[in-house]
Amino acid sequence: MQQVLISLSSFGAAQVRRHGQPWFTRLAQQAGADGVEVRSELLVDPATELPAIARAVRAWGAPVVYSSAEPLWGPDGTLDFAAVQRAVDAARLLGAARLKMSIGDARGASRGDLRRLAESVGGVELLIENDQTAGAGTVDALQAFFRAAEEAGSPLAMTFDMGNWHWAGEEPLDAARTFAARVRYVHCKGVQQHGRRWGAVPLADSAAPWRAVLRALPRGLPWAIEYPLVGDDLLQTTRGEIAQLREASARLGAFA
Repeated sequence: MQQVLISLSSFGAAQVRRHGQPWFTRLAQQAGADGVEVRSELLVDPATELPAIARAVRAWGAPVVYSSAEPLWGPDGTLDFAAVQRAVDAARLLGAARLKMSIGDARGASRGDLRRLAESVGGVELLIENDQTAGAGTVDALQAFFRAAEEAGSPLAMTFDMGNWHWAGEEPLDAARTFAARVRYVHCKGVQQHGRRWGAVPLADSAAPWRAVLRALPRGLPWAIEYPLVGDDLLQTTRGEIAQLREASARLGAFA
């Protein structure tokens, strides 16, 4: 059965900050999710929230991914080692096997930087996400970064956000074919365009060919819901979206 996680940002920033990510972690478990993605930008009190989430997922026996909103390289083009350490420390506290970050402005990444990065995340799998920027969310920028990492002897894997490519002006299906062998984790996100702006929506409401994108990616990868989960009965809404993703996975498998 398809493993489905929930990015806790899906419940809306205001609501998550109000109730706390431990509360939504418990809701995700009740809804039948296989795990959660904890978001650094939505932590109100990390000193209490992170241990509480860690206890919840440990009792649940579920995988957890830690997402850091801080990029690896800062706007001045230098590796932000302090941000890396903060993210790794949080991931270890959670018991997260995977840490998701974007590259930021990594155009000047040196071999020394890349080796230091690999050493600093020991024990945690760093997954590079395509974000919504030209510098860290386009095929060319990411190909150049991954090539440099391999040449430095520090190959890295990827979180594939199927919606973010639209914000960066890229074609998701082309990106899926380009990076398929590198992908370890998938952010499922439908999109609709409103004027010149893109917005995230459930896959069923997406204007993009999301089935073709998922079909181009390896099977057996964990998928995460990263689109708005809203409704009068939030638990039932979440259960329904999880069921739809698993059904979509089964259908894709039938036509593989």
